[in-house]
Amino acid sequence: MIPINQITSFPNHPFKVRDDEKMMETVESVKKRGIIFPAIVRKKKDGTYEMVAGHRRRRACQLAQLSEMPCIVRELTDDEATILMVDSNIQREKVLPSEKAFAYKMKMEAISHQGKKETSRQVGEKLISADLVGNESGESGRQVQRYIRLTELIKELLDMVDIGKISFNPAVEISYLKKEEQYMLVNCIKMYDATPSQAQAIYLKKLSQAGTLSVDKIEAVMQEEKPNQKEKYSIHYERFEKYIPRDIATPKEVEDFLFKCVEEHYNRQRQRAMSR
Repeated sequence: MIPINQITSFPNHPFKVRDDEKMMETVESVKKRGIIFPAIVRKKKDGTYEMVAGHRRRRACQLAQLSEMPCIVRELTDDEATILMVDSNIQREKVLPSEKAFAYKMKMEAISHQGKKETSRQVGEKLISADLVGNESGESGRQVQRYIRLTELIKELLDMVDIGKISFNPAVEISYLKKEEQYMLVNCIKMYDATPSQAQAIYLKKLSQAGTLSVDKIEAVMQEEKPNQKEKYSIHYERFEKYIPRDIATPKEVEDFLFKCVEEHYNRQRQRAMSR
């Protein structure tokens, strides 16, 4: 057991610890059963400890008014600690885009420091840092790099991504805008209560790269009429082809069939919920 007041947070810890409903459930669990899985810490030069994995458990202990918590002390380098910290949090049920963005960036830098970065593409069986990070978290190296692009967004825009006001794909394109251009965009978003679509974000990026982006042009884009402010979902027919009867051929018939399947699934789930 280690005194909680002797455990400091991991430097630049990218995952937010919220006092939300999930945390209150954890607090109640801690009060009844204690900490089932010990946290992982490493000892600092001044004799105190640095949390590597277990920030939410530590907060739950604080809210439960406990003075100490069970921990496993590991000898870890900075890079080893960073990788362990990210891996222990990235598989959580809900991870915000901003959390994933900074976590991936930290882990990729740590892997690069360890000498695992080779070239800009796969070399034999060795992968570049982004591919390695992606393999271990279930995402492609390309997607990892796109998440890391979000770290180039100013806080106001990144917050909009976290709450779903700006979709992921447009956010990646917007991240290429200069910081002053991003601030101009934020003002226009607030003024016109509109966010850029994917096509508009790409257009703004091109203007920025050409050095011709201005407040007037951003305002013009934000005032364009759009069917809605959310990205449209697209369905790849190939993924569902084996489930669709052969006598269904036209796009309209396919759409009706899929809608019926979703509707039936929804009704079954609703009936189960009502019968509980």
